[in-house]
Amino acid sequence: MNLHAIRAIYRFEMARTLRTLMQSIVSPVISTSLYFVVFGAAIGSRMQDVEGVSYGAFIVPGLIMLSLLTQSISNASFGIYFPKFTGTIYELLSAPVSSFEIVVAYVGAAATKSIVLGLIILATAGLFVPLRIDHPVWMLLFLVLTSVTFSLVGFIIGLWADSFEKLQVVPLLIVTPLTFLGGSFYSIKMLPDFWQTVALFNPVVYLISGFRWCFHGQGDVGLEVSLGMTLVFLLVSMAIVAWIFKTGYKLKR
Repeated sequence: MNLHAIRAIYRFEMARTLRTLMQSIVSPVISTSLYFVVFGAAIGSRMQDVEGVSYGAFIVPGLIMLSLLTQSISNASFGIYFPKFTGTIYELLSAPVSSFEIVVAYVGAAATKSIVLGLIILATAGLFVPLRIDHPVWMLLFLVLTSVTFSLVGFIIGLWADSFEKLQVVPLLIVTPLTFLGGSFYSIKMLPDFWQTVALFNPVVYLISGFRWCFHGQGDVGLEVSLGMTLVFLLVSMAIVAWIFKTGYKLKR
């Protein structure tokens, strides 16, 4: 394995984050903080507890997951799309660097940014609402798995897109609505039976439920199911990336 190449690409991507600190870190943290102020402190103080947890604390895992999914996709998709846009990706593909090493470097950098962002938002949440994390190790595991999985999804989008507009299509029209409808601000157990069944077809439900279990020891679905679905998403994303490099889809002129 060419560790030097992986390190070079990884450091380049991380350096880009420092150059765009306002967009990469500060802006998502401020946006999420506004959710905590409005929903957690203002509205949450006037609402009943949800499953024995204050509403402000209840929405923390969902809001972290919302930022995690969108930023993982955004970081990874832009990271690989920009070399395509400038044409430097062909130099990368012709270099003595394997497709596996390229994916590890780009996805690793995007996941690192998302994990750091998630931890910062978690710390920020403690300033607005009372926090409790019953299972911190599981919480970190879900944080890492989700970041890596959706960084792979973003990597796929970056390879597929042929314009900057297309980079925003999936996050804005698919991922964000699924996250809002996946129990970020409520438990799907509060829905009528029919809509509870419909909600189970939303893959984001399993991510948020597992992450929420790490905080409060309870979720909409079992921990094993949440973890299993997360691993399935990861494996499917890896398979798609492997197929893209094997066939040259969107990589060959």
